[in-house]
Amino acid sequence: MSRSLHLDLGLSAVFAARQWAEPETWLRLTRELGYPWLEFSGDALDPFFSGDLAYQMQTAQQICTAAEKYNVRIPNAYTGKATHRFHGLSHPDESVRSRMRDWIVTYMDLALAMGTDRIGGRWNTIPTEECADPARYAEAKALIHRQFRELAMIAKDKGLAAIYNEQMYIPAEYPWTIESTYEFLEAVNRDSQGVPIYLTIDTGHMAGMHYGAAGDDLDYRAWLRHFAPVCENVHLQQTTPTTSSHWPFTAAYNTKGHVRVEEVLAAIRRGYAAWPDNPLSKFMTPVRQTILVIEVIPGSTARPEILLADLRESAQHVRQFVPEGGLEWEFDP
Repeated sequence: MSRSLHLDLGLSAVFAARQWAEPETWLRLTRELGYPWLEFSGDALDPFFSGDLAYQMQTAQQICTAAEKYNVRIPNAYTGKATHRFHGLSHPDESVRSRMRDWIVTYMDLALAMGTDRIGGRWNTIPTEECADPARYAEAKALIHRQFRELAMIAKDKGLAAIYNEQMYIPAEYPWTIESTYEFLEAVNRDSQGVPIYLTIDTGHMAGMHYGAAGDDLDYRAWLRHFAPVCENVHLQQTTPTTSSHWPFTAAYNTKGHVRVEEVLAAIRRGYAAWPDNPLSKFMTPVRQTILVIEVIPGSTARPEILLADLRESAQHVRQFVPEGGLEWEFDP
C-alpha cells in the first residue's frame, strides 16, 4: 500500500499578536493575504493572561466561527513567545512545573473549542546550572520525557490527536541537535499509550554553532531529510545561517537570507521517500499532511500595513512552488 503526503501553505497567528485583538479581523486578514491555513498562537489567547476562562472559551468559539466564515482551517494551536520566557516543565521546583502543565491542559481545551485537535510549542528551558553538569542534564532530559508522556495520555483522554515539540538550537532548549531529537522522539513515543508526539522543524533553528554544533545540525535541509515524516507543521522563516530572524519571504529578504522554498520541498520529499529506513519507523507512523507555516514575528515598531504587505508577498513567493490546493505526493511502501 502506497503512502501519501499532502502539503499546503499556512500562516502563524503570531503576526496578529499585539496588533489585532478581534478574531474576526485576523481570520479575515489571513484569507485576504492568501493563506488557507492559520496556525493559532497562544499569544493571541493565553490561558493565564487573557481574561478568565469564560472569556477564553467564548473567544475560542469566536475563532472557530470566524474560521468557518472565511474558509480558513486551523491545523493546530501553537504556543507564542510567552511560555518561551520561562523554565516551565524544566524548572527544578515541582510547583512551577505543575503550573506550566496547567497551562498546557487548559490550552488543550481552548484548542478543541476553536476547532483543532492538535497543540504544540515550547514549554521548557533547562536551567544553566543543570546544563553545566552532565548528570543533572541527563536527569533534566528524563524529566522532560516523563512529562511529555503524561501529557500525551491527558491529550488522548481529552480527544486530541497529537502534541508537537519544536526543535531548537541551544542545549537548554532540548532537543537541539539531530542526535538529541532522535533520542527525544524515541523516549516520548516508544510504547506510548497516549497521542503521538511529533516534531516541529523551524528553518531558522539551525544556529547551534554558538554552542558547538556542526555539520548537518546546521543545515535545515538535513533536519527535514531526517524528520519531515514526523512533522505535521514546518515553520518557514527567512533568515541567515547564524540567526533566527523570522523574516518574511520577500524579494528584499530573500536576497539577505539563505532559506530556499524549493530546497525545503526537496528535502521533505527525500525524507519521506526514505522513511522505511528511518529508525523512527520502528515505533512511529509517518504523517499524512504537512502545513508549511510562514512564521514572521514582527518587532514592536512594525507598521501594520508593511507587515501585511510582507505577508502577502511571502504567500505569493511560496505559491510559486506550492500551488493553490497544495501538493499531493505518493510514495512506495
